[in-house]
Amino acid sequence: MAIVGGLDVHRRQITFDCLDGATGQVRRGRIVPATRARFRSWLAQLPRPAALAVEGCTGWRFIVEECQAAGIEVQLAEPADTAAADGPKRRARTARAAARRIRELLADGRLPQSWIPPRQVLEMRTLLRLYKDLREEHTAWVQRIHATLFHDGVAAPIGELLAADHRARLASGDGLSPAAHQAVLAALRTLHALENEMAPLRRRLTAFARKQPVCASLLEHYGVGPVTAVAIWAELGDARRFSSSRQAVRHTGLDVTVYSSDTKRSPGRLARQGPPLLRWALFEAAKCAARPSAPDYAYYQQVKARCGGTRAALSVARKLVRRAHHALRALGDEALAAV
Repeated sequence: MAIVGGLDVHRRQITFDCLDGATGQVRRGRIVPATRARFRSWLAQLPRPAALAVEGCTGWRFIVEECQAAGIEVQLAEPADTAAADGPKRRARTARAAARRIRELLADGRLPQSWIPPRQVLEMRTLLRLYKDLREEHTAWVQRIHATLFHDGVAAPIGELLAADHRARLASGDGLSPAAHQAVLAALRTLHALENEMAPLRRRLTAFARKQPVCASLLEHYGVGPVTAVAIWAELGDARRFSSSRQAVRHTGLDVTVYSSDTKRSPGRLARQGPPLLRWALFEAAKCAARPSAPDYAYYQQVKARCGGTRAALSVARKLVRRAHHALRALGDEALAAV
């Protein structure tokens, strides 16, 4: 390979470190601003053939897409394993040092690689994160209404807070001070706007889940709904890169840490090194095992009696990962086919 380079992406600039294998010359510099158009023009001046690598942090998507469009080999570095390859930190790592280290790992064939998802998976991930953010914002505003009612000594409606009749009562401000009434009205307007944003998103995700083979298969598992099915499919990705279901569990970050002399992490805790969206989806689905009709109800109750409900749900979530892993592997290339 004539050119081997490492890229370190920041919001304001992209730092590059490129080695010319023919001459041994190293080129270093910055691409400013860090935009798609500016990076495309820099790639146009890069000699061919070339191979580049970038860490899988925020901003990697447009880097990878532009490299692929320009016919340049590109690899995505796994951030945690790349940092571990540096050994213990003695000082803060600069952007130049990071780019150089990525280039050295790529040249030596030791770069820890991450999977580069197809475009449809990336689009679904973006929609899922948007939906989750809106959902969390919606929950926060509902809790704010509950807190306002309690602070003014007004009993909260029994049942669904946002039912039509309850909304009318809240809008009337019965028993609330003028300031609290204004706060509740603002919360109701905000909740209405959030619901208008979430409804079409949920319909789109539901329609996709019914058409996508893996998602349709996941919907057969108790507790897995359309949104969580798409989240598991999109974040777990190509399951063939995992040699076993145990590796799939490690990818989610639901595995438990163990003692290791080369790290400072305490043992017996969740690793939390996988995609947060995937952990959220699995945990939400696993909580349904608390229902008596769930197939995993007996197992859930057994673990709950020993460790509590949260750990029981996490144990069921690990079972769901293994089932999803087998479903993805069984479908092969069809698992990620465009829908």
